[in-house]
Order: sequence, then C-alpha cells, then structure tokens
Amino acid sequence: MRTRHSRSRRTARRIGAAIAALGVLLAAPGPGHAAGQPPPYRFPDGVQDVSGGAKNTDGPVLKADTAYRSVIKPGGKLYFRLILDGENDAYASAVALPGPAGAKLAYGDSIKVSLQDADGEDCDSQRRSIGSAQYPHPIAAYAYRALRKSLSTCQEPGTYYMVVERESDATSTPSDWGLDLSYTTEPTRSGAGPSTAPSGWSSASPAPQDATPRRAHGGTGFHDATALSQGQWKDAIRPGETLFYRVPLDWGRQLFASGGLGSVSAAKDGYIGTALSLQLYNPARGFVSGASAPYDGKQKEAALDPLAPVAYENRYSTTDETSAMRVSGSYYLAVSLSPEVGQTFGNAPYDLTLRLTVRGGATAGPAYAGRAPDFGAGGSSAGDSSMKLVAALGIGTGTVLVAGLGVWTLVARRRAAAPGPQGFGPPSAW
Repeated sequence: MRTRHSRSRRTARRIGAAIAALGVLLAAPGPGHAAGQPPPYRFPDGVQDVSGGAKNTDGPVLKADTAYRSVIKPGGKLYFRLILDGENDAYASAVALPGPAGAKLAYGDSIKVSLQDADGEDCDSQRRSIGSAQYPHPIAAYAYRALRKSLSTCQEPGTYYMVVERESDATSTPSDWGLDLSYTTEPTRSGAGPSTAPSGWSSASPAPQDATPRRAHGGTGFHDATALSQGQWKDAIRPGETLFYRVPLDWGRQLFASGGLGSVSAAKDGYIGTALSLQLYNPARGFVSGASAPYDGKQKEAALDPLAPVAYENRYSTTDETSAMRVSGSYYLAVSLSPEVGQTFGNAPYDLTLRLTVRGGATAGPAYAGRAPDFGAGGSSAGDSSMKLVAALGIGTGTVLVAGLGVWTLVARRRAAAPGPQGFGPPSAW
C-alpha cells in the first residue's frame, strides 16, 4: 500500500528535479542568443495568417481583439476590412517588424496606418518611421474611428478599411517586413462630459530612487511583454535586441520612465549616436513618446518627457503625446540597443536599468455606454507577490513557471526562437 510518506518523497523528488531542470534551463543560452542574434518577435498561440488586399475590395475582414500576422513589401499598400457599428470607437494597429538582422535601413523608412470610411475619407492616420535608430527594430502605429457629434465623417456603421502602407528608401535592404495586426473597440461615453483635455499636471522630475533594482527580463513583443510596477528594474540587453515591458496604469496615474545603459569593463574608443532607444505605446499600441541616448562605453541614460496623467479627456488634446494618454490599461515600453554597440564595444549583454515612477491616485473612469474595454490595467505586475519569484530569476514572460502542490511546469522562453507558428518567417531577426 502506498503511504503518505512515500508519496511525499516522490513529490519532493519531482520538485527537486524540476528545480534542477530550471537551473539548467536558465544557465543555457536560447538558440537565438547562442547564434548572437536576438530571439524572434513572438506572436500568440492561434495567431491567424492573413494577406492584405491590393485594393479595398480585396481586403480580408478582420475580427476585433484577434491577432493577425501578415507581410508587407517595400512600397507596399495593403487593405483590410473592418465591420464597425455605430456605438463604439475603434483602434486599428500595425506593428512593423523590419528585418532581417543586419538589414540596412534609412531614417525615413516607415509604416503608416490609416482608417478610412466607405467614401475613402480618412478617419485618422499615423506614420511611424525608423528614425535615427537605423537598424531593424519593431515600430508600431495606429489609427482610430471616433464617434463624436462634432464630426461629420466616419460616424455611420458599416465597412471601414484599415490601410497599411510602407515607405522604403532606395538604399534600404529590399526585404519583406512582418506585420502584427489587430483592432479593438471602446464604447462611447454615456451622457455628456468634458470635451477639453485637462491641464496643469505636474511635470517635475521624480526624486531619485535608492532601492536596490529588482531583476526582470523583457519580452520579445507586445504579446509577451513583461509586466513591471513602480521602482528600479535590472535587465540585460544584447546589441540588436528590443525588449518589451508593460506598465499597468489606471485612470489618473502619471508615468515617468527612463532607461540606463551600463558601462563596459574595459575602456574602448568609440561613439554611437543613437545607441539606446526607448519607445512608449498606449494600450491600443498607439505611439506616445520616445527618447534615445548615445553611448561611448560609459553609463548613459535616456528619459521620456513628462507625460500627462491617464484621462479620458486627453483624447481632445491637440498634442499627440497627450492625446495618446487616453485610456487606462497596460502601457508598453520598448527598449532597443543598436547593433553598432556590439560592433564597437563587444557583443556581450549590457546592463540595462529601468526606472519607473507612477504618481497620482487612481480616479474614477468614464461612464461608458457599454461594457468597459479591457486594456489590461488590472493585470499583475512583476512587483506583485505572485511574480516575485519570476522577477528574481530574471525569466521573461515567454517562460511560465507555475508552482502548485509541488508540481512545477516549465515552458522555456527560448521556444520563441524555435521554428513554428509562433515565429514570423521571412524577417529572421524577429
């Protein structure tokens, strides 16, 4: 007869074996890092492959809150159809994945997202360019349809068109770019409310933080971004890599964010003008703000400009940066390190320190006419007790560690680098 003690010993052995396997896994480099390349951009399980139409009538229909994967060629223009009602605002986003690693890019290489009605009128559009960080790294843009009594276009229910355009310099590598596509909706506000953006919020820099940085490791994209809370966080980033983090922000909360790159141990001559790049996106993947820092082998830091507290009325601002702080939920911080840093100072991982300060108390959100959208504001963060072990071990969100009654289940983050439906094919760097 099996006794409780024998079951306990077997359980203990399984736990010990799992912990030992965890140690081996953490010590071993993933396939992408072993080859000196960043891991590919990770799509969620069940992502749907879709081809955009060359004309509006050829565009496939996309469903809300569904992940789609596509490809766009240099100079390409793709159409996708969205069936929108007359009760909800809509946000359509495209994440462009330039590649492959080592591809030559120009400042003006860009992606543009437009949302058009049946008459070809633009409801909204946004263009995002590679900018001074002229190397392959993800960039995202969005466009929205807003239902407002003051507007005369894009107010009727029916078929709308998400148009994704790519502009490429003649000197740039003519490779395909991957696309991560999605759209989501937000109910209109119930009843009347303020129609001007708040003003007078504090722009004073936060006080220096003296707490010991906690460890975390960023994800490869929006889908596996590592959740962080207020405080200092320590990570390691490789040249050519982009790490993604998400910071849940409720209504009324104000974010201050900066990223610092550590010094190299041995002095070397060199200077990279745009070495470290920080990009902040809102919960609908709309660009909010960016910052960059040079690198000469000594510690450097890049800090985002002070941002407005999250408020529904921010959408009425004429300033794009303030208008983007319009919904509560997870705000995404993408941190990229130029491959030139590796060419000049070595390809070993570099120390990365993130400093996050969240000010202001949570306030009541708008009274929506329908069910409030879920942009992930209530998600757990690496500062929560449930995530402290993961943060302490420095595992990315692509690795899931579940502890329960002595049973440990591991899914290695390096699976993201293995071939299969999660990775994107042509741009091998992502």
